[in-house]
Amino acid sequence: MTGTVAIGLLQILVVALGAPLLVGVLRTLEARLVGRRGPTPWQPYADLRKLLGKDAVVSETASWVFRATPYVLAASMLVTALVVPVLVTRPPLGFAGNIVLLMYLFMLGTFFLALAGLDTGSAFGGMGSSREVAVAALAEPTVILAVFALALRAGTINLGGVVERVEREPWLAANPAHLLAFAAFFIVMLAEAGRLPVDNPATHLELTMIHEAMVLEYSGRYLALVEWASAMKLFVFLTLLANLFFPWGVTSLADPVPVALGLLALAGKLAVLTALLALVETSVAKLRLFRVPELLSGSFALALLSVLAVFLLR
Repeated sequence: MTGTVAIGLLQILVVALGAPLLVGVLRTLEARLVGRRGPTPWQPYADLRKLLGKDAVVSETASWVFRATPYVLAASMLVTALVVPVLVTRPPLGFAGNIVLLMYLFMLGTFFLALAGLDTGSAFGGMGSSREVAVAALAEPTVILAVFALALRAGTINLGGVVERVEREPWLAANPAHLLAFAAFFIVMLAEAGRLPVDNPATHLELTMIHEAMVLEYSGRYLALVEWASAMKLFVFLTLLANLFFPWGVTSLADPVPVALGLLALAGKLAVLTALLALVETSVAKLRLFRVPELLSGSFALALLSVLAVFLLR
C-alpha cells in the first residue's frame, strides 16, 4: 500500500513538474531550428511563478464556471497521472486505466474550458469554444480507435496491460498495424494539444485562435493554472505515445532502481518525441480552419486501417 502511494505521488510529481520543462525545451528547440536563440528551457517556470504572483481580473458577467475551470483543468490532468503508465505499468488507478476513462478526463477539461470561453460573453471566447468542440469531436474517436488497435493485439483495453504485452513481444512494435496507429495518434495529439498545424499556441491573431481564444480573458493565477494544465496535457499525450508504442523501460515493479531506470527511459523517449514535434512544427504552416477536418479525417482513416490490419495480418 505504501509503495502504491509513493508511486502515485512520484508520477504526479513527474507530470506536474516535468510538463513546464518539456514545453520549455520544445520552445528552445523550435527557436534554434529557425535560427533564433530563443528562451531558456526553464522559462515556463518563471512565467508560472510570475503569473501566480499577480491578481486575477475577472469579468463582471463571469459566473462560477469561469473561476472553477482552471482548477478543474489542473485537477483532471493530475488525475490522469494516476491512470497513465508513466513510470510503472500498474499505476495507482491502473485498475481503471483504459482509454475510455482517459478520454472522459480529457473531455471534462475541454467541456469546462469551452464553457469558460462562452461565460464572459466575449466574441473571441465563443469563437474559440465552438472551434475547440468541433476539433475535439473529430479527434477523440481517433484516439480511442488507435488505442483500440493496440488493445486488439494485446488482448486487453487496460493501458498497463497493453504496455506489458508489447514489452514482452517487442516485434509487435514493428508491425504495420502498430506503426499506422502511431501515425494516427501522433496527428491527433497535435490537435488535442493545440499544436501546429491545427493551432498555433504562439499567436493571438483573432481569426486563427482556438485554445488562445478561450483563455483570452484569464489572468493571474487562473491563467497560470490554465497554462500549466495545457503543458501537462501535452506531457501526458507524449507519454502515451512513448510508453504505449515503445514501452521499453516501463517496469511492473515498484522498487527504486527499476523506477529510476524507467524515469531515465521516459526522459530519453520524450526527448526524441519532443525533437520530432519541434521538427514538424517548424516545417509546416498552420492549416486553414476548414482544412483541419481533412487532416483529422486522415488520422481517423489511419487508425481504422490499423484496426483492419490486425485482422488481415494475423
